[in-house]
Amino acid sequence: MQLKIVASTGTFKNIIVNLPLLALAGVLLASCSSHQGHNGSDIELPDTGYHVSDKERYSPEDWPQPLHAQVYTPKGPGLHPAVLVVHGGGWQRRSPEDMDAIARHLAGHGFVAINVEHRFAPEYRFPAQLHDLQQAMHWIHANAKRLQVDPERVGALGFSSGAHLVSLMALVAGQGGELDQPYGGILTRPAAVVSGGTPSDLRKWEDGRLVEQFTGGTQAEIPDTYAQASPVYHVHSEAPPFFLFHGTWDMLVPTNHAIDFYDELKSAGVPAELYLQKLRGHFTSFVFRQGAIGEGTEFLHRHLK
Repeated sequence: MQLKIVASTGTFKNIIVNLPLLALAGVLLASCSSHQGHNGSDIELPDTGYHVSDKERYSPEDWPQPLHAQVYTPKGPGLHPAVLVVHGGGWQRRSPEDMDAIARHLAGHGFVAINVEHRFAPEYRFPAQLHDLQQAMHWIHANAKRLQVDPERVGALGFSSGAHLVSLMALVAGQGGELDQPYGGILTRPAAVVSGGTPSDLRKWEDGRLVEQFTGGTQAEIPDTYAQASPVYHVHSEAPPFFLFHGTWDMLVPTNHAIDFYDELKSAGVPAELYLQKLRGHFTSFVFRQGAIGEGTEFLHRHLK
């Protein structure tokens, strides 16, 4: 069987994928990874059924744009740990549909997965997208009982620009800085973060269309904005635990974004794990993500138990 993929970005066109070969490649690549910061002991994840809600608006009525969440809830009584799930797309495209399989995987292992939209650049520039996620976290806490969420066990997961946003939110939450006001606060701090293909330091790029449209200028023009928008700039000792995964052949977001971020977290005494996916670039680290998401799910289970 073959699958024809037409990418919306124009970067990849009419890619023909042989599904049996794709599955075999995924198995082989899953074994080509290195994992730092993990004690090597595996855990048994719960295996649950789940149901998916209709999309719900999470943004306030007076928000510049209505934003919605789809909630995937494990079957069974009681309150569950939850994970805010955020898609990538260079801060300006794609949709939560990209994260549907990951959200279903999380719900199937006992987590309430909240898969959310956010506003896009360049119409809305930094920190608009951060504010959106902060509102999503407040919405989760305000509706925790109805959503069957344990408010003490809310994590976050994102890939690419989505990983950037959840990482930034986690690091500025409750710190009282400019990015923590007026929509942040301690409730926006996830208890644990899974972050894949993360642009952790925007200062590594002097320019580039996606970053410029997100921030509003080049680094030479607005150096302080590039620093403030970089998760690594906000690392502190009270940050939540992080699980970072990244392709070693990533040319779009070079691997040093993950390595340097991991080193900074460890230097600050923050529990952190680094899962490097060998032989994978930015796109393929998401396509062949099974090993990383499996390890990341165990990480979430350990820290949200």
